[in-house]
Amino acid sequence: MTKEVKPDSSLETSKKEQVEEMFNSIARRYDFLNRFLSLGIDRGWRKKAISYLKPLAPKLILDVATGTGDLAIEAMSLKPTKIIGLDIAEQMLVVGREKIAHKGLANIIEMVNGDSENLPFPDNNFDAITVAFGVRNFQNLSKGLKEMNRVLKPGGRIVVLEFSKPSTFPFKQGYNFYFTYILPVLGNMLSNSKNAYTYLPESVKHFPEGAEFVAYLHDAGFKNMIVKPLTFGTCSLYIADK
Repeated sequence: MTKEVKPDSSLETSKKEQVEEMFNSIARRYDFLNRFLSLGIDRGWRKKAISYLKPLAPKLILDVATGTGDLAIEAMSLKPTKIIGLDIAEQMLVVGREKIAHKGLANIIEMVNGDSENLPFPDNNFDAITVAFGVRNFQNLSKGLKEMNRVLKPGGRIVVLEFSKPSTFPFKQGYNFYFTYILPVLGNMLSNSKNAYTYLPESVKHFPEGAEFVAYLHDAGFKNMIVKPLTFGTCSLYIADK
């Protein structure tokens, strides 16, 4: 059992409610902050994630915790017939729909408000599922992964991008300093949020990464797990099949 980290531990509301409120409050600044605080590296991570779906040529894709739709948009390179982006925060979806409409992709990418731990889709429905920086925010990680397994077709693939912690000197020390002291101050200031970017390093610190996360995938019914650390281990890519 991993420690539950909430955006504001002083409040009695659930992690799910707090995460929804937090992302709604920073939705308009979210894309800028992603580019600024990651120095643009996050774009390369998304391209790498999508590359692991190319051999499957998936036609129907679900992007869980889609946010403003960056990974769903990147998945267009696979030439699918339909992508559904699902997120709990409606204001993030509003921004995403604007981006998708501007790019002329609204006929293929549909943005849906929904709970990743109670997916509103039938069993064995999707060819592939993607998640970028979302599983860390699940209130119940096991339940969310089992739900994704349920709606994925046999032979389908899930690709998960999530922050992780570097372990090699000197990158570990520099990363820890930036993530603990610089990013929260800049992020909270630029997002006008008192806790969104304080929550980020705390949630990464307590997230079960690497072999621990693979065990969660196994328990959820996935197989053939692969772990790919990216950018000295600041991010990890998990690939698994059903």
